[in-house]
Amino acid sequence: MSTTTVQQSAGEAPAPAVAPGLARVRRRGERSVAGSLLSHGLLILASLIALFPIAWLIFLSLGPDKDDYLHPGRIWSKMTLDNYTFVLQETNFFHWLQSTLIVSLGTTVIGVVIAATTGYAVSRMRFPGYKKFMWVLLCTQMFPIAVLIVPMYQILSDLQLVDTYLGLVLVYCSTAVPYCAWLLKGYFDTIPFEIDEAGRVDGLSPFGTFFRLILPLARPGLAVAAFYSFITAFGEVAFATVFMLDDERYTFAVGLQSFVSEHDAQRNLMAATAVLIAIPVSAFFYLVQKNLVTGLTAGGTKG
Repeated sequence: MSTTTVQQSAGEAPAPAVAPGLARVRRRGERSVAGSLLSHGLLILASLIALFPIAWLIFLSLGPDKDDYLHPGRIWSKMTLDNYTFVLQETNFFHWLQSTLIVSLGTTVIGVVIAATTGYAVSRMRFPGYKKFMWVLLCTQMFPIAVLIVPMYQILSDLQLVDTYLGLVLVYCSTAVPYCAWLLKGYFDTIPFEIDEAGRVDGLSPFGTFFRLILPLARPGLAVAAFYSFITAFGEVAFATVFMLDDERYTFAVGLQSFVSEHDAQRNLMAATAVLIAIPVSAFFYLVQKNLVTGLTAGGTKG
């Protein structure tokens, strides 16, 4: 009977002995199985809660009758796309779409340009009253819409801008610009001042430094400001209802009111229109979503 002997090579450290029954120590940041299951379960639950209203709206839009929301179980047996067909063919949906995009994109472009130049000036320049100026912008957000409608209507009437896209864009800018200016001011504070100095050394004017050096670095903050301006104009109701008089110039938010009368409400058509309205917003969000998280977090690091 032969015996095989394994010799340990010189300099090799012996393998540490593991005591039986000793639990493995988790590394820092490593979750246990129970913790992972709990966190994933909470995330799934939160996702379902967030998606339920959207799914419910789509479900109601498939019901052919205006009172199907009272008996949603009956929709399963008679689902149809007739509501979408009616909205697209029998209403001014495409006029509402055109008006909404003109007003929303106009507010986005004008509002972001004004807010960016304002935020940059307050962030980089020290002129008399610059702090008070920013506080004035902040205080303008304290007034409710009901208080502003009458004086704004008087101003637009004097300028002959009632029932015009430009008038509504200027009204929305009065709401979007103050917030976006504060947002972009905080983001510009995070960009080193040495970049401005380097641009001036290279012979750039202050405007050249701003447009060629600062704005490309502030792209995430600009994306957040653009998204806020777009959403502000896209879903606003009160100003659009008062200042737009022509049915073909209604925005989506005002056009939805055409499905509601004094004694009746066509909720199935409202649901179908709401689903169609969500498409351009989702597309715009997809275009800017890469920069939204960065812009929201970086804009609050300095004040």
